[in-house]
Amino acid sequence: MGVQQEAGVGGEALEVWIDQDLCTGDGICAQYAPEVFELDIDGLAYVKGEQDELLQAKGAVTPVPLPLLGDVVDSARECPGDCIHVRRVADGVEVYGPDAE
Repeated sequence: MGVQQEAGVGGEALEVWIDQDLCTGDGICAQYAPEVFELDIDGLAYVKGEQDELLQAKGAVTPVPLPLLGDVVDSARECPGDCIHVRRVADGVEVYGPDAE
């Protein structure tokens, strides 16, 4: 993905992570935002790093690029497993996903 401007609410940087314990493997996220999400051989979705590498560590996060914010938000909203979490980098508050305020 390279260096891109990160998305945010009011210009704040956002990051996204997936709870693989809740992932159903439907792949909706990878359809909406293949630049950010990918299904691995285990059938679960993971976020991708800025160099397009799959981040398989539990709780791994990746920045949300501004041009992809809508696709990432749609992924969180449509995910049948409610496992996609988008939070502000500054304070860790979830803004999209199952724990959003």
